[in-house]
Amino acid sequence: MNPPAECLVGRTSVALSQLATEFGATAWRGKQLASWIYRKAVADLGAMNDLPAGFRRRLAERFVVNPLHVADHRKSSDGVDKLLVHDGDGQVFECVLLPYSKRVSCCLSTQVGCPMGCTFCATGLGGFDRNLSVGEIVGQYLLLQGLSDRRVDHVVFMGMGEPLLNLDALLESIAILHGEVGLSHRNLTVSTVGLVPQIERLAAAKLPIHLALSLHSPFDEIRSRLMPVNRRWPVAEIMATMRRYQKATGRKITIEYLLIDRLNDTEEQALALARLLRGVPHVVNLIPFNYVDTEQGFRRPTRERVRAFRRTLEEQGINVTERVERGHDIAAACGQLAGQHEGRFARRSRLSVLPVTS
Repeated sequence: MNPPAECLVGRTSVALSQLATEFGATAWRGKQLASWIYRKAVADLGAMNDLPAGFRRRLAERFVVNPLHVADHRKSSDGVDKLLVHDGDGQVFECVLLPYSKRVSCCLSTQVGCPMGCTFCATGLGGFDRNLSVGEIVGQYLLLQGLSDRRVDHVVFMGMGEPLLNLDALLESIAILHGEVGLSHRNLTVSTVGLVPQIERLAAAKLPIHLALSLHSPFDEIRSRLMPVNRRWPVAEIMATMRRYQKATGRKITIEYLLIDRLNDTEEQALALARLLRGVPHVVNLIPFNYVDTEQGFRRPTRERVRAFRRTLEEQGINVTERVERGHDIAAACGQLAGQHEGRFARRSRLSVLPVTS
């Protein structure tokens, strides 16, 4: 397989303007190039017909626009598109297009695999290979935009990987999605298992984005069973950090809560979760377990247990939503499609939590 080529996606309009002058064109041509790439989601240099042919030809000798190749594309009966992509090295990762009546959202990956070892997650079961580049992250958005007749106006970084373990590339990607593509910060959501130093760094950036914490239990014993990261940063510490993030950014925090039958869906845990969230602007997003063969024997709770858990939270004044589940017929949960692929994304031994300090 050919090695990855240099790509244009991931460069700002300023960088593209500098590149244009290096190739003998005016800086204005770089701004036009940025518009074709980011505003129009065009990946073919030949189609950028207001750019000089010679300039396009010279660029094509050295660059591709989007570095990503599609290894698999599945479309569900409910309108969800899922792409399995790679940048030429065969290490596949996933992105998903999620159209709704009033918006079009997409879910992007930030790593090939994930090192966090959460016991309920298909991605974690596949192991970890590497971080994605800015071009690979933004390239997912542009591929998905190319599938949609409507503007993709919401982005969630909830695909494969832990976004805050690739924080520099994540921040650069957010800057491009906001500054070049034109998306509102308020329509961008980053999901994390709870890495305290990185959350503090993200808070210092004061970006008005949503931060979603995968909590899944208010009790350390149960959360540590589900998520090894809790042994490093237990519930009290991560929730104190989330409160500081909320004060720094002014954005309500989102609590992602995966409901697993008779493990974390009890009334006792609902009441404890409500106590954790008193006094901080929040929303709790309930997610009934989407079956993954994890050797843990986890099961999806009944509708009655989901309703009872939600009712307890609401009676305590908690703002609750329940995730609209999409794409079951195309393995739309993160990591499921990559786990079926016969490429180089091998199932590796799960790693312990990385010793992250920066």
